[in-house]
Amino acid sequence: MARRHTILLVDSNTRRRAAISHCLVGSHFHVEPFEDLDEIGARWPREGVILVYNDDRPVRDLLERMTSSGRWLPVLAFSEEPNAHKVVEAVLDGALDYLVWPFDGPQLDQALERAEHSDSAVGNARLREARARSRLRRLTPREREVLTGVARGLSNRQIGEELAISPRTVEIHRANMLSKIGAAHTSEAIRVAVEAALVD
Repeated sequence: MARRHTILLVDSNTRRRAAISHCLVGSHFHVEPFEDLDEIGARWPREGVILVYNDDRPVRDLLERMTSSGRWLPVLAFSEEPNAHKVVEAVLDGALDYLVWPFDGPQLDQALERAEHSDSAVGNARLREARARSRLRRLTPREREVLTGVARGLSNRQIGEELAISPRTVEIHRANMLSKIGAAHTSEAIRVAVEAALVD
């Protein structure tokens, strides 16, 4: 017997939401429709795959909500006649796959199969990256430059030479940076920088 999947459908268009739900009736999908991210956020589900209509960067907003809740659910994006830029942007923002509507059950099955192969590893990595980037958003541009130098293993003097500031000023920026991202030690700040892809 085929495994039953819970699809958490997020789409503000009532007709399309109904059409997708109707398309999947009788298949091994259980569809829970939501009008927008606020509605799904009000009763955050414990399981399922989020299928979100891709307009106005919902994938990024979804990832931020998952970051704050500490839960990861796989995200599939979809739209009608998307351009390549839109697809790439959604995948970079965190979608595991991209579907073009109208689609059918077998196409959704294939997307779910692909998503399941990378779900937990990618989900955890993306969640860590989103959390780290959220912490780095608190920094000034100069503090980010200092963090980059620290993560590259440079001393205060070397960072100061690169940025044309004194080692004492680097030390002040470094202390502010640690405080703002909530890092107790330099090693934790380096981990945050790596997770946020600030450095390789």
